[in-house]
Amino acid sequence: MAEFTHFNSKGESHMVDVSAKDITQRQAVARGQIFMEKETLDKIYESQIAKGNVLEVARLAGIMAAKQTQHLIPLCHPLLISSVEICFVREQRSIMIEAAVRVSGQTGVEMEAMTAVSVAALTVYDMCKAIDRSMVISNICLMKKEGGKSGLFEREDDLCLPK
Repeated sequence: MAEFTHFNSKGESHMVDVSAKDITQRQAVARGQIFMEKETLDKIYESQIAKGNVLEVARLAGIMAAKQTQHLIPLCHPLLISSVEICFVREQRSIMIEAAVRVSGQTGVEMEAMTAVSVAALTVYDMCKAIDRSMVISNICLMKKEGGKSGLFEREDDLCLPK
């Protein structure tokens, strides 16, 4: 197990100093789901939600959230994000949300990708709660990470998928 990097030798919180790290191309892909009633899912995909186009508003919210991660997660570095892509996949009783975030920088974008997925899912909930308060957001996880000293990580298990 790696040592905790967000605490100094005195046990005090601190931001990790990345100034000596090389600038490299980095990418992270995160995924999550929002489960709902089939009728709600149908209304989303038939553009019958009174508040508007749910998936496009959720996409915009996810992109904006990725760019604001430094303000939400203590000790996250502010990053000049190069790209955020969010896609939605309709499933039987859920929408799978995937976010890919890219940066040329000294630290990774895993938190930005997971924040994008989380806020996109919360936006779907917010826009549809008037017709379905039983929605459940779950299974948010890192699927892939590239770049930096630690190299490539690809999820090989299905721990973030429902059983």
